Amino acid sequence: MLVLGLQGSPRKKGNTNYLLSVFMNEAESYGAQTRVIEAAKKNIVPCLGCGFCEKNGYCVTQDDDMTHEIYPLLRAADAVVLASPIYFYNVTAQLKAPIDRSQTLWARKYKLNLTDPARNYRRGYLLAQGATKGKNLFEGVNLTAQYFFDAVGAQFNGSLTYRHIEDLGDMEKHPTVHTEVKAAVKELVLPLFGRKKVLFACRENACRSQMAAAFAQYLAGDKIEAACAGSEPAANINPDMVDVMKEKGIDMAFRTTRPLEAAVVEIKPDIIITMGCGEACPFVPGAQRLDWDLSDPAGKSMDFMRNVRDEIEENVKALVKSTFG
Repeated sequence: MLVLGLQGSPRKKGNTNYLLSVFMNEAESYGAQTRVIEAAKKNIVPCLGCGFCEKNGYCVTQDDDMTHEIYPLLRAADAVVLASPIYFYNVTAQLKAPIDRSQTLWARKYKLNLTDPARNYRRGYLLAQGATKGKNLFEGVNLTAQYFFDAVGAQFNGSLTYRHIEDLGDMEKHPTVHTEVKAAVKELVLPLFGRKKVLFACRENACRSQMAAAFAQYLAGDKIEAACAGSEPAANINPDMVDVMKEKGIDMAFRTTRPLEAAVVEIKPDIIITMGCGEACPFVPGAQRLDWDLSDPAGKSMDFMRNVRDEIEENVKALVKSTFG
């Protein structure tokens, strides 16, 4: 399980950084993997408002950290945590840039009618603090968070907000912050723990294993923590596979490949399913091993790719039924 934090403060070791660190440390205590993106340290070109993404499904800007790092992490995350101090009743400019660029993900859902397979279970949470005690201090940031989480395919599960936090160290001195973070993290991540961990493996992790993981996320992401990997991962996923999954309404954009051995260590799967390509998987004590005898559709016709896609979908449905009834 991956918890992704987006940290918006330009301050080094400030109150927002402290609050998010406490939150992520608590998530790690449950066994979650965590990753923090500090927006101020990233090269993120602001949204140009050009409408390119609404027609094409991709941002016109292709050479910054949003494209190469943040979009894939947003798609890989099981939970996304937005953290920012309040600047003029909203997030910082540094954090607003990736939020605005999430219009690309919004467009893929609402303009191109594609569904991120993790949308059904991904969760979002807001952490914010401001210097004043104003009654309306968090109204703007709450609205921003609400629409951001919708754009990235996450349910807005709540927020922790703190007033009168101004000087360095104020957040650390807050009398209830640790108790409140513990309760918030438990509510956010506990429903995602206990899912059956299933790792789908093939050679390149570019086609069959990607489809299998996506169908498992889409059909039973609340019960299965699905992942995929390859023994010899390709640089990119197969574009023909992306197209045939699009015919099913499933969005495969921004998915990346990864090595099999690293995935086994990270995920510690309960079930490893190979795609019929004779993968030599590392030994995992207690893990069930299955092999699906699937033809490799790479380089074949689109109809061949569709047949393999449909076979994988039926196999995933059977897996869900046999495992959960």
